Amino acid sequence: MPDAAKSANVSLQVNGEEKSCPATTRLPDFLMQLGLNPRLVAVEYNGEILHRQFWDETRMEEGDRLEVVTIVGGG
Repeated sequence: MPDAAKSANVSLQVNGEEKSCPATTRLPDFLMQLGLNPRLVAVEYNGEILHRQFWDETRMEEGDRLEVVTIVGGG
């Protein structure tokens, strides 16, 4: 069933680049798949800053747009 295999992944934009992941992927898991530490980034999800308290319940969907910014500490 090739169509079922296709629907298992979704396409989305991350910082303007096309990415894909399984449709049920939670945001923190997706960030880790990208090689990012979820504790050290801020995320804009479909045009709005997504507060960390909602990350676990946010699942990647077809056409989502994410802007991910790495938080840099220093003095």
